[in-house]
Amino acid sequence: MRQPDNWFEMSAPVTIRVLGPGDASLLDNVAVDVFDNAIDPQLTEEFLADPRHHLVVALRDGQVVGMASGVHYVHPDKLPEFWVNEIGVAPAHQRQGIGRLLMTALFSRARQFGCEGAWLGTEVDNVAARRLYAAVGGKETPIVYVTFALGDA
Repeated sequence: MRQPDNWFEMSAPVTIRVLGPGDASLLDNVAVDVFDNAIDPQLTEEFLADPRHHLVVALRDGQVVGMASGVHYVHPDKLPEFWVNEIGVAPAHQRQGIGRLLMTALFSRARQFGCEGAWLGTEVDNVAARRLYAAVGGKETPIVYVTFALGDA
């Protein structure tokens, strides 16, 4: 039987899945350090309901051991692009190719929405992440990263 388009079966004991509305319960069992903070059910529902937000997870024995998220966006003068927000793999599951599988699935998803390019930012000293990005075809370019605090002034 053919799997739905949001499933990516791999020969390794990991299944890569693109989450959508109704999949929030899959985030009830997440390994430590996959996400930066605790999963918030309300934010999860909002994220998964937004068709421009994308979350890909790696499942091993029913537990989420990795994730990658991003947003596809349009602009009046540009073709659709994809911003990779975050990639996380539980420490016990790192260096097993899970990050590559997650990014490959995330980029496949981006292509489904007509994105011809993707980009992300990372810290200069995040050597492991930079190796992962190079391994999936990423090219580093010089850029200045600027942040703004938008809370109460």
